[in-house]
Amino acid sequence: MINSNRSHTRAVALLLATTATLAFSGCAKSESSGDTDGDTGQAPQAAETAGSSGPGCSLKSYGTPELDLKDAVVGFSQSEKEANPFRIAETQSIKDEAKKVGVKKLLTTNAQSQLSKQNSDIQAMLAQGADFLIVAPLNSDGLEPAFKAAAAKKVPVLTIDREVNAKSCEDYLAFLGSDFVEQGKRAADAMIKATDGKGKVAILLGTSGNSVTTDRTKGFVDQVKAEAPGLKIVAKQTGEFARDKGQEVTEQLIQSKPGITAVYAENDEMALGAVTALKAAGKKPGDDVKVVSIDGTRNAVKALANGELNAVIESNPRFGPLAFSTAQKFYDGEEIPAKVLIKDRAYDKSNAKESIGGAY
Repeated sequence: MINSNRSHTRAVALLLATTATLAFSGCAKSESSGDTDGDTGQAPQAAETAGSSGPGCSLKSYGTPELDLKDAVVGFSQSEKEANPFRIAETQSIKDEAKKVGVKKLLTTNAQSQLSKQNSDIQAMLAQGADFLIVAPLNSDGLEPAFKAAAAKKVPVLTIDREVNAKSCEDYLAFLGSDFVEQGKRAADAMIKATDGKGKVAILLGTSGNSVTTDRTKGFVDQVKAEAPGLKIVAKQTGEFARDKGQEVTEQLIQSKPGITAVYAENDEMALGAVTALKAAGKKPGDDVKVVSIDGTRNAVKALANGELNAVIESNPRFGPLAFSTAQKFYDGEEIPAKVLIKDRAYDKSNAKESIGGAY
């Protein structure tokens, strides 16, 4: 099991990806709808902590041969269809950085939200000669067959954005991603501020079975309980990280829980669906019903600037620069922590308009 201790030594490692500005210009345009207001620079990822307790993982301890990335075949396994802006930006970042660092060949697959397909995708990339794998897991469990196949070939697996229930430096190399509990806690703080710590809040949960949903829920619930006992959580229902499902669930909640005064959505797509449902019900999102979400997509930041959302906590999908710099450090002989946590921004009414151009 991954060590869940989130008490980390604060050490800012300047894994700055200054080229992320160029890497995401195409994706940013697809989301901009012609809006050129605000900062057009893309936010790079930076490591915030040095990871978990215990020794890091080195080339020697992992038991894999030395490798020059410019002579390597790298495989990237995406978990979900690229309809969600997060997935679009994540995949593009991997592709752009692979090209920048001069990887010999990049293999990409998409599991289309099917665990069995992600297992077969990873094994297929191994059969095609993948020397290094970057995997965005669909769920925290279920990728054991793929990990065993990679281990048998001594191919390192770097997991990004979702944690897995497996042993680092054995089943996989390391995890790169956000502190999801902290994201939930920051969302709770924003909600407490927006509601003055009073009211009835509904939680739109993400998909079950992955660390993102579990941790974003825990962070939010625990913080509300500790800091705002007057803010009552009256409903929790999954919106499956999808806009249409978030809209559908919110429509149901408006009928079953008419006294709801706030919605916490565990991603922006569900929040935007909730906004649509609230408007259709004659309610004013951001005013009659406070809405806080997590991700930092361009459309959500626009909605925040327009007053329809009250706060957005970023979850940065631009893993390419950090993933490849981590791989390079690994092959240079450095120890890689079991967790490399990234630093995410937060958006509110004070910075939303100027930040639209930098959102994904």
